Amino acid sequence: MAKVPFSGTPEQEKELLETLANLKRTGGTPMMALQQAQAIYGYLPIEVQAIISRELDVPMEELYGITTFYSQFSLYPKGKYRIAVCIGTACYVKGSGAIFEKFKEKLGIDDKETTSDAKFSLEGTRCIGCCGLAPVLTVNDEVYGKVVLDDVDKILAKCE
Repeated sequence: MAKVPFSGTPEQEKELLETLANLKRTGGTPMMALQQAQAIYGYLPIEVQAIISRELDVPMEELYGITTFYSQFSLYPKGKYRIAVCIGTACYVKGSGAIFEKFKEKLGIDDKETTSDAKFSLEGTRCIGCCGLAPVLTVNDEVYGKVVLDDVDKILAKCE
């Protein structure tokens, strides 16, 4: 995956520094700092992790361990439309693998990537918790159940 240039604003950095100062006073954890930083920036680029490391005196290795262990964190920017296709067992046996492949082909990106125009990001996920609707996917917070291959174009068109 190509490195996406970091484009944080001075306002975001100011908000992050204020947030980290509050966490230092109240005994906040690195996990809390990462969650709040991701809420500010939308993802956790290395530049943001370096600020957290410096301000909270937490080793970068520890932050990297947290951000790569927990799936809630993203090291890359997400698209306007975040497509998550469940490839858990129930969905996979009902065809989600082929649906995921069709999204990759149509968007020209791979798993955990974002289109160059930042319109779409795609991720294969594990159980979304809607096994009765398998195969299932989400676009942002909207759930699509019993998806078939022909639905891919319709779902993408809805995002135009």
